[in-house]
Amino acid sequence: MSTTPVAVLGLGGIGGMVAARTRALCVGTERSVDVVRGRGLKLKHGDESSVVRPEAVERLEQPVSLLVVAVKAYALEEALGRIALEAVEGAVILPLLNGLEHVELIRERLDARDTVVAAGSIGRVEAYSPEPGVVVQRTVGAALITAASRDGGRARLEAALGPLRVSGIDVVVAGDERAVLWEKAARLAVLSAATLASGRPVGTLRDESTWRVRLRAALEEACSVAAADGVQLDPAGQWAIIESLPHDLTTSTARDAAAGRPTELDAIAGAVVRAGRRLGIPTPVLEALMADAWARSSQAA
Repeated sequence: MSTTPVAVLGLGGIGGMVAARTRALCVGTERSVDVVRGRGLKLKHGDESSVVRPEAVERLEQPVSLLVVAVKAYALEEALGRIALEAVEGAVILPLLNGLEHVELIRERLDARDTVVAAGSIGRVEAYSPEPGVVVQRTVGAALITAASRDGGRARLEAALGPLRVSGIDVVVAGDERAVLWEKAARLAVLSAATLASGRPVGTLRDESTWRVRLRAALEEACSVAAADGVQLDPAGQWAIIESLPHDLTTSTARDAAAGRPTELDAIAGAVVRAGRRLGIPTPVLEALMADAWARSSQAA
């Protein structure tokens, strides 16, 4: 059986965007697979709209060189059950999930011969799926995927990620997988909790003095936890990234809560809080933001 260059597990906003741009083999739920098989996968980006018709399966059994995992954190365990171990023997697995704890779970569940699991992060992009088979990318310009792995050499990772180097996606291979995770997790922990707790977009929060103080204090905490975990982040530099975000940008956590869906709040902000407890770094401001977010989420439910 021939090896497929790339497959994408999870056809939501990020997974659907990656699959549409790379024409990857799609691995999804029965509903998503039926739609892709019947109508194709549509990507809306600005004024442009395109439809591709990739192969779609509910369970990955054919060998792949690269498996991109792009499901929500709360759906990860179930989704990994749809991957046959023989399909990822000798493959690189690249999760593009938010948070800090999923990489080790994937290593444990997909422990196949000669498999390399990388830490991955995707930035410069806001994408969501309003319905199965449809992805809307709101941000202009190319998304940026950053990856690193302790399992294999950079040359192997560079080669395996080749199918992702297409129009609309930039790829960078780094040297430290913990740094890849923390660079996004520190600020996203703050933004996911704050946008859910407030029901407001990022621009409104950073422009309002009370929220601005809370965000900056929580960001300092998250960066302190990262430092204790061996990753040095500059809080001022992280805040500058937040300042550069579009005014009306929100997080998938807030969007999911507003739609009555489960959220990744625990996987993102909760992971930073748990890391702080493990490393002896207090995070009272971030914990208070999480408590407010949980309260608002419970009211919405």
